[in-house]
Amino acid sequence: MVKIESPRIIVRRSGPLSGSVQVPGAKNSVLKLMAATLLAEGDYVLTNVPAITDVHTMAETLGALGVSSSWLGPHELSLTNSGNITPEVPFEKFDKMRASLNVLGPLLTHYGSARINWPGGDDFGGRPINLHVAGLQKMGATVEEGLYDIFAVADRLKGTNIELDIPSVGATENLLTAAIYARGVTVIDNAAREPEVQDLCNMLISMGADIEGIGTSRLIIHGCERGSLKGTKHAVVPDRVQAATYMAAVAVAGGDIVVRSARTEHMEELLNCYARMGVAVTPQRDGVRVTSHERLRAIDFITEPYPGIATDYKPLLLAMLCVSRGEGSVTETLFPGRFRYIEEFRRLGASIAIYGNKATVRGVYELIGSEVRVPDIRAGAALVVAGLVAQGETIVHDIHHIDRGYDDLVGRLSGLGADVTRV
Repeated sequence: MVKIESPRIIVRRSGPLSGSVQVPGAKNSVLKLMAATLLAEGDYVLTNVPAITDVHTMAETLGALGVSSSWLGPHELSLTNSGNITPEVPFEKFDKMRASLNVLGPLLTHYGSARINWPGGDDFGGRPINLHVAGLQKMGATVEEGLYDIFAVADRLKGTNIELDIPSVGATENLLTAAIYARGVTVIDNAAREPEVQDLCNMLISMGADIEGIGTSRLIIHGCERGSLKGTKHAVVPDRVQAATYMAAVAVAGGDIVVRSARTEHMEELLNCYARMGVAVTPQRDGVRVTSHERLRAIDFITEPYPGIATDYKPLLLAMLCVSRGEGSVTETLFPGRFRYIEEFRRLGASIAIYGNKATVRGVYELIGSEVRVPDIRAGAALVVAGLVAQGETIVHDIHHIDRGYDDLVGRLSGLGADVTRV
């Protein structure tokens, strides 16, 4: 029997990078925008949509619920909500990604009930949904958490004041959408402020929603009558994590590139880290110019809710620390289990020690090519970046994780001169 190998990425040490790369729309936004089409009948067009597998999975999920979709172009997606919605998601759709959870709020507020399975997605420690459930219950929903699924029902939700224990992005988005048709006013305090949350708010407003406080930690949602919202056209906000990935690539490999559509106002704390490490980032009319010509300097940093250093940036910064001069540290405050990829970096010769939720990295001059496996989306991209400064070949397996969040990572890096191939 002939053994068929899974796709993998082969990375070889690359010289200085040059040229420009276009950043597509954000994975962490587009999936929530797609889920929001459940709130109102009508036609929708999303532009700047990344061609990632999670978008296809969400389209399948919505199709199972009754929202049809089709591609109008490489990055333009059409969706139609005809009103014939079944508020129950098949298990196999939910098992693939956590963002499927975002259908809960729209289904419950518009159709009065929702049954969803426990969500899947990247595995880097427990990510409970207690904030989602507590907020919905405060709005008057009855929520039953079973062994395999979650069932929520409410004839009509009511506006209330909700204070989140932590500024959870997922909980903010779910409660925000649930409040759209709630009776009265809903106030969400300690709300997440991420650009992707703001993007969802802006799309909801274009559909006819009434939301105040966008970009702040207090969101005020004035409930609308069911059926009052309409379809819309919306451009997905650029992906700040993809932008950070190409910036990290030139940081470790050296060179001079332009990252088009990168928004500096969405990445201020990250750019401060890059500057401290010796990477020059210059804003331009449509993006940023990134240059790196010397060995990086080690720094200490802590992950925090936006506008702090996002946990999604951490693997990229860690890859940079691996080849920096001196010793730096990474402290994880959001997901304690999100160090499971450290062993893969060690396979490349990185010197990393773990102490609870803190990793200490002693920089080496260069890494050594090896075979590694991808545990999650962002760690996968960071391992590819690390391979750019490793002797010999780095073979990256389980790249289906990368495909969930990156729109042609290999092609975009190759366009900058990196020696990266997919086989």
